[in-house]
Amino acid sequence: MTPSIQVTNRPVHPEIEQQLVSQGINPFMARLWASRGVTDITQTEVSWKHLLAPSLLTQVEKGARILADAIEQGKQLLIVADYDCDGATACAVGMRGLRMLGAKVDFMVPNRFETGYGLSPAVIDVVLARNAVKPDMIITVDNGIASVDGVAAAKKQGIEVLVTDHHLPGDQLPDAIAIINPNQKDCNFPSKNLAGVGVIFYTLMALRAELRARGHYQQHPEPRLDKLADLVALGTVADVVKLDSNNRILVTQGLARIRSGQMHSGIQALFDVAGTDPRQANSMDLGFKIGPRINAAGRLADMSIGIRCLISDDYDEALSLAQQLDEWNHTRRSIEQEMSNQALIEIESENFSLKHSICVFHPEWHQGVVGIVASRLKEKFWKPTLAFAPGDDGEIRGSGRSVPDVHLRDALDLVSKQHPDLIHKFGGHAMAAGLTISAKDFERFSKAFDQAVVDISGKTVFAPVIETDGSLNIEYATAETAITLSQYVWGAGFPSPIFRDIFQVRSQRLLKEKHLKLQVMREGMVFDAIWFNHPEELPDTVELVYEFVPNYWNGNVYTQLMIKHAIVA
Repeated sequence: MTPSIQVTNRPVHPEIEQQLVSQGINPFMARLWASRGVTDITQTEVSWKHLLAPSLLTQVEKGARILADAIEQGKQLLIVADYDCDGATACAVGMRGLRMLGAKVDFMVPNRFETGYGLSPAVIDVVLARNAVKPDMIITVDNGIASVDGVAAAKKQGIEVLVTDHHLPGDQLPDAIAIINPNQKDCNFPSKNLAGVGVIFYTLMALRAELRARGHYQQHPEPRLDKLADLVALGTVADVVKLDSNNRILVTQGLARIRSGQMHSGIQALFDVAGTDPRQANSMDLGFKIGPRINAAGRLADMSIGIRCLISDDYDEALSLAQQLDEWNHTRRSIEQEMSNQALIEIESENFSLKHSICVFHPEWHQGVVGIVASRLKEKFWKPTLAFAPGDDGEIRGSGRSVPDVHLRDALDLVSKQHPDLIHKFGGHAMAAGLTISAKDFERFSKAFDQAVVDISGKTVFAPVIETDGSLNIEYATAETAITLSQYVWGAGFPSPIFRDIFQVRSQRLLKEKHLKLQVMREGMVFDAIWFNHPEELPDTVELVYEFVPNYWNGNVYTQLMIKHAIVA
C-alpha cells in the first residue's frame, strides 16, 4: 500500500530574510534563500573568485608537486575511474586537464561485474595485461580511499598511486604517495561535499599553480581550466552530493558554459540525443536527462564508452557514442520496468511477510539495475528497500535505498553485529548502500534487516513528507520569476522551490491517457498546469502543491504549474 503523503512548510526565518533584503536581495528570493540555510549574500555568489582555494585541501599541494615532477620527467600516467557518472566525468576532467597541462596520460575503468569496485588487485592485473607499457603512476578518481590492497598490489609492481576521492575513509588508509580527499581525517577543507569530479578539478588547479611557480608558462599561454566546468557540473549534480555554496559555484559556471554553447562535444551530443535544448539547461536536466545516459554504460556494459564520449573533440564521433549511450539507457529502462513489475508481484503477494522494509530477489535480475529498482520501490512504498541479483559462487549482491528516518549503512552494520555470519561485505551511507550475502541466507537476512530498521529508527511506520515554501505571492507569479527559478542551481541539500495554493479548476483533460492537463485560476489569474502520471480528475476547488516553471513554446515563454500533489478536502 502506498503511504499517505504529509505536506509541511519549511521553517521561515524573518530576521535572516530581512538581513538578506538589506544586502540587496528581493524579498521573494530572500525567503527562499533563508529557508535553505543561506545567511549572507556572499553565499549566493556564483563567480569563480568566490570558489574555495585549492590550497585548503590537505595534500593537494604535495600531489601537485608529484604530478608536476611526473610531467617534467615524461612519466606515463594512468587514470583509474569509477563506473558511474561522477567517475566518468572525473576521468574526462582528469584526461583533458592533464593533457592541457602537458602530461602523457591514458585511462581505464574497471568492469563492475568482473573486478568489483575501486582499485582492486584484480584491476592491477588487468592494467598489466592491457598495457604494452607499464604505467609509472596510477591516479584514482572517485575511488581509491578504500583500496588498501589494490595500492599495495600496484606498489609491488613498481607503480606509484595518487588517490583523489571524496568517499569516507575506513580505519586503514592505502599507502599512496598522496591522498587528496576532503573527507579524510585532519583535512580542513570547508566543503566536505565535493564530488569525485570536484576533487580532481581542484587537483588540476593546484597542479597548474605549481607549474606556474616553476615558470612553465613564461613562454606559453596558461591553460584555461574553466573550460572543464561543464563536465564538473554534470558529475557534481549526477552524484547527488549536497549543493553547498561552493558546489553551486561549480554547477552554475558549468551550466553557464552549456547555455552559451561553449560545452564539449560529448555534452552537446548528449543534450541532442536527449532532445533537450542546452540554451535553457538547468541542474534537473543534468541529473535526470544527461547523467542517466552516462550511468547506463556503467550499469549495463562498458563505462569507457561514456568516457570516450566526454573526451572526444569530434562531434560526429561524440554523437555516435551518445547514441549508443541513449540505446543502453532505453534498454536499462526496459530491464528496470520488467524487474520492478516482478518485484511488485512479489511484494503484493500473500507470501510477502516484511512489515517495515522491503527485500526482494530474483535469480534473473541484472546486477547493474537493482539500485534503480530499489529506488523506485522505496519511492512507491516509502520503506527502506534492498533489491538483490545473482553474484558469483552462490552469492547475491544487493543495492539499497532508504528513507530519511533510517540510516541504511547503520542498519546493515547492526545486522552484521547481531548476525556475524550473514553479510559477507557491505558499504555505503545513510541513503544508499550495497552488500553481498549468500543466496541461501536471503530469507533469514530479510527478517533480520526488517527488525534492524525498527531498532535503528525507533519507528514502525514511515511517511513521505513534501516540504513546501508556502504560498507563491501572486505578484511574483510571472514568467520572469519562473525563468529566474529555472536558472538557479537546485538539488541535493538545496531543494528546488515548491509552493502550495488553493485554485479553482476551470478545465481538465487527459493526455496520452495518463497525464492530467489543467487550466486553474487563483486570484483572477489563470495558469496552465500538468500532473504527470496522474489520470484521476480533481475537484472544482483544490489545494495544489506545485513547482512554478517556464514553458517555452514557439519562441515565447509562458508559466506552468508542475503539480506534485493535491490536498483534497
